[in-house]
Amino acid sequence: MRPMGFCFFDSAAIAARYAQRQYGAERVAVVDFDVHHGNGTQEIFWADRRVMYASTHQMPLFPGTGAIQERGDNDTIVNAPLHEGNGSREFREAFDFAILPRLQHFSPDLIVISAGFDAHWRDPLGGLELREDDYLWVTRKLMEVADATAQGRIVSVLEGGYDLQG
Repeated sequence: MRPMGFCFFDSAAIAARYAQRQYGAERVAVVDFDVHHGNGTQEIFWADRRVMYASTHQMPLFPGTGAIQERGDNDTIVNAPLHEGNGSREFREAFDFAILPRLQHFSPDLIVISAGFDAHWRDPLGGLELREDDYLWVTRKLMEVADATAQGRIVSVLEGGYDLQG
């Protein structure tokens, strides 16, 4: 494994492992809504049945990973790729139909959000059309799962986002 793109450290993966080792979290979910697929996070947890990795991302786009059929050794990887020009409806459907049901079934002790804001419509690096309301909506949905399965334990880690006004 080597650094790629804008990532030198995988903060979400570090947070998940820390929670497992220091606090005894048995099942951790990392949920990623960055415009780029988190190939490093996926690789780290590919064979780990105790960590679920779920991602919405633009595809095709760097790094070229994150196809629906990439599911991990224990079916704990959930990729819901979006296409350039997709916006609120497609993003919310990806969560409602692909990610949230799997997340609820996994029943994590902790949710770590890889909060990438480069899927925002103003961002120059991607082609998704997410709005502020989409980020509020998805965060509330993830908080509901955390309340139901993890006693409200949720951590949000800032990832991409390259338009300061957006």
